Amino acid sequence: MTPATPDRAAGLAQTARALADGTVSSRKLVEESLARIAASQPTLNAFRRVRTDAALEEADAADRRLAAGERLPLLGVPVAVKDDMDVAGEPTAFGCRGDFPPKSADAEAVRRLRAAGAVIVGKANTCELGQWPFTEGPAFGDTRNPWNTAYTPGGSSGGSAAAVAAGLVPAALGSDGAGSVRIPASWTHLVGIKPQRGRISTWPDPEAFQGITVNGPLARTVEDAALLLDCASGSHPGDLHRPPAVRLGEAVGRDPGRLRIALSLRMPFTGTPKHLDPVVRAAVLRLAARLAALGHEVEEADPHYGQIGLSFVPRATTGVADWVTRVPDPSLLDPRTKEAARLGRTLRGAPLRLARRAEVSLHRRVGEIFRRYDVVLAPTTATPPPRIGTFAELSGWRTDRTMIAACPYAWPWNVLGWPGVSVPAGFTPGGLPVGAQLLGPANCEPLLVSLAAQLEADQRWYERWPAPDELVTPTV
Repeated sequence: MTPATPDRAAGLAQTARALADGTVSSRKLVEESLARIAASQPTLNAFRRVRTDAALEEADAADRRLAAGERLPLLGVPVAVKDDMDVAGEPTAFGCRGDFPPKSADAEAVRRLRAAGAVIVGKANTCELGQWPFTEGPAFGDTRNPWNTAYTPGGSSGGSAAAVAAGLVPAALGSDGAGSVRIPASWTHLVGIKPQRGRISTWPDPEAFQGITVNGPLARTVEDAALLLDCASGSHPGDLHRPPAVRLGEAVGRDPGRLRIALSLRMPFTGTPKHLDPVVRAAVLRLAARLAALGHEVEEADPHYGQIGLSFVPRATTGVADWVTRVPDPSLLDPRTKEAARLGRTLRGAPLRLARRAEVSLHRRVGEIFRRYDVVLAPTTATPPPRIGTFAELSGWRTDRTMIAACPYAWPWNVLGWPGVSVPAGFTPGGLPVGAQLLGPANCEPLLVSLAAQLEADQRWYERWPAPDELVTPTV
């Protein structure tokens, strides 16, 4: 590993403080971010759209506001968003091929980031309609992992994760419909928060993918992830889900107290073969030992998931079918996407209604574990990151089997709509990151964040950066 270079080491909160103190200009930060993006794009390919001219204009405007004494949480800070979120003047292709028209207005989450002063430097790559734990496709190519470019950074928020892990931006927004924030966080050594459903608005959609998809932050530290989440949080009048407000920045330095933590390694039933990689298992057990050393009561226990997969599939595939209607030329879609959309159209009626009604009983069943424990600790994924191209030539069924084998732990919390935080858990012998997730019941983000911050202070995972620097540092 190489030490962080000064221009990419500053996190979101540190950058915001430097701008407020006047020790750096937004113009300089945005220029450096754009230069790193340009230098890394041939190798990492993290971005679908780069807003060079617009971002520089916004940086100059931010500098004028700072000089006039205005202060906002992210005023002048460069950030990225995933290409499933509308940015005014840019298309939202969501990983698809085709000629998508530019959007006339920002998505609510993007609007809130701008209201906090952020400069949106670009839209990060995502796989087609966010369906898979890899970020590859004919629309944009392969997005690669900064820790080893032969491997995927994960998906579907792989571009956002690669951009943050490589230091192209201090933080980015992604979205999580089956682990799509937590999985790439795990595989790129980041903190990824899947918040409570509705915590960050999905407007102009009242809900995304029948309520299983939420927006969430990716960052190098818990403080940075909490700051981005706080700035993006809030409801639009048209949102279907409006949880009570929380302020996660206040939870970062708070002692979580002595918690009862359930270490859960059992995978939910899927009817497909899968097993926990010994390297990942060992990493999660090491993290459990550290939590015990910090004073928490840790013991093995598993949630009762039951047949939760029967509630996931109709919602996920119907969401794909809904999105396919927005694609200018559906003939250009991946055959696997067409197959998922056909299934979604089939399941749209009674199966979808039953799947949504089942959520209440699933809350009771899975929630039973929180009568005895405060938090569940589980692997984020069952395996380290796969190589680029692992899924490229697979059929739809084989893609699903391979995907479930690699990532069986994250998706149940999307059905439940509850929060989860993926944190770095260590590395494979070959230097690839793996992660663990802290899971809790409804609206428990403050508790999860305070626990993650305590663990971060012990582990100091933010001190390790990927190499080589040539991938992300432009030649001057």
